[in-house]
Amino acid sequence: MAASKIEWTEATWNPVTGCDKISAGCLNCYAERMARRLQAMGQPHYSTGFNIALHPESLETPLTWKKPQMVFVNSMSDLFHKNVPDSFILDIFNVMRKAKWHIFQVLTKRSERMENFASKLVWPSNVWMGVTIERADYVFRARHLKNVPAKVRFLSMEPLLGPVRELDLSGIHWVIVGGESGPGARPMEEPWILDIRKQCGEAGVPFFFKQWGGVNKKKAGWNLDGKTYDEWPRQARTLTTLQG
Repeated sequence: MAASKIEWTEATWNPVTGCDKISAGCLNCYAERMARRLQAMGQPHYSTGFNIALHPESLETPLTWKKPQMVFVNSMSDLFHKNVPDSFILDIFNVMRKAKWHIFQVLTKRSERMENFASKLVWPSNVWMGVTIERADYVFRARHLKNVPAKVRFLSMEPLLGPVRELDLSGIHWVIVGGESGPGARPMEEPWILDIRKQCGEAGVPFFFKQWGGVNKKKAGWNLDGKTYDEWPRQARTLTTLQG
């Protein structure tokens, strides 16, 4: 199993790798840094660096994981990138449907294609769909997300690069907030986080504060107002029940 250190998931599955920059949050992309490193190490999936690459041999990997897991899909890419064929997206969704004992978390910045493609897909209850909103000028992605019939729809506000004061959280089941980490990390301001937390509270939406970020994210930690916030959508209980 490809275990993950990302706080809101347990494993990663990358039948697609590679991407390109589409918005402000992409500037210091961790996946691009990692892909270049893996390319230098001779890892075959990254022989072309961070260019889009399909890996059909990895499609059925989750079916071999018998223990129920939360699985982040394409942590090293974007499933709805224009260079990922419709047929391959359908193949991925078919595997997720078969592997019903896992919860699959899909995250995209390409919300328009996601919305347009949603009607062609069967959305099993174990597939969660999310969009990234790093600044107020990207809130349109949440509007696209609301038209997707996923059991859980979530927002990843990481890296949070500015205030987002008017979030319409109707139809949204979870919000994750985090600062940018690694070389060149841009700072996140506490009032931005507190305002989002307040909006979540008023809307009854679970709020998950992932990290402050910075060059040393472990040192910066993940406490907010002296406590941690690691709320989950109620649908997460399904996995807990499966794990027994």
